[in-house]
Amino acid sequence: MPGSTDGSTKVMGVLTVGGLVVVTAYTVALGSNGWLWFGWVVLGLLTLGMIATRSSV
Repeated sequence: MPGSTDGSTKVMGVLTVGGLVVVTAYTVALGSNGWLWFGWVVLGLLTLGMIATRSSV
């Protein structure tokens, strides 16, 4: 079971970093979009929550 948790946490981390790259590229190309940044912050907080939960268990 811990192996699957580590795997899902890694996937969330990759998605968060990938999301940052996409949102940054969008901002540079087309201008800032507050909803995209808000979505990325929410994704980042979820990822941090998963990391914190995994670390405390």
